Amino acid sequence: MTAPEAGRGIGNGEGAAEITTTFVGLPRDSFRILHVSTGNVCRSPITERLTRHFVAQRLGVLGGGLIVESAGTWGHEGAPMESNAETVLADFGADASGFVGRELLDEHVIRADLVLTATRDHRAQVISMGHSAGLRTFTLKEFTRLVKAIDPATLPPLEEGVVIRARALVRAAAALRGWLLAPTAEADEVYDPYGAPLPFFRSVGGEIHEALDPVVTALTGVAARA
Repeated sequence: MTAPEAGRGIGNGEGAAEITTTFVGLPRDSFRILHVSTGNVCRSPITERLTRHFVAQRLGVLGGGLIVESAGTWGHEGAPMESNAETVLADFGADASGFVGRELLDEHVIRADLVLTATRDHRAQVISMGHSAGLRTFTLKEFTRLVKAIDPATLPPLEEGVVIRARALVRAAAALRGWLLAPTAEADEVYDPYGAPLPFFRSVGGEIHEALDPVVTALTGVAARA
């Protein structure tokens, strides 16, 4: 498997994890999370780096085999994240350094074990790319809602490896999707702060932070520090 680009992934796949096969037939022992928004300079960079921050807090810098990346459906290839996005990450103590925007490619979807999008339109665009992405692609807030309904006792314990647990969580969430609907369509959306002032960026960052915390707890089996 191609290693994550510099400054992007967390973890190097080492540690306890099952050995399985990727979509393209390559062996792997990691679990790859792909965050998707439009330009890959606001929402998905915040989500990527907050996920990495939460994982490192729970599991240390190796991340137990979790790799976190992002891309944009109209990605600003090679661009830095917006300065307001950097400020939001700094507010939460997360690292914004070394980020480079990417356009979403087929290979990103093929390699991803879980795709979390900012909006339903992004989710539809990812699924339309094919690669059997439907059962592993959710909006962030949709996935949060589903994860909260899953009994942690039904998931593999952390002792069996984070990768095994994460894959089981995605399967459980996919099975619930048709039964646990959003109260409104807007409930599954994270709106685009591009070009907005810092207070709106901070509001969006707060939404992302709130949605990610239970997701990373469920993925890792480790609660946030008090």
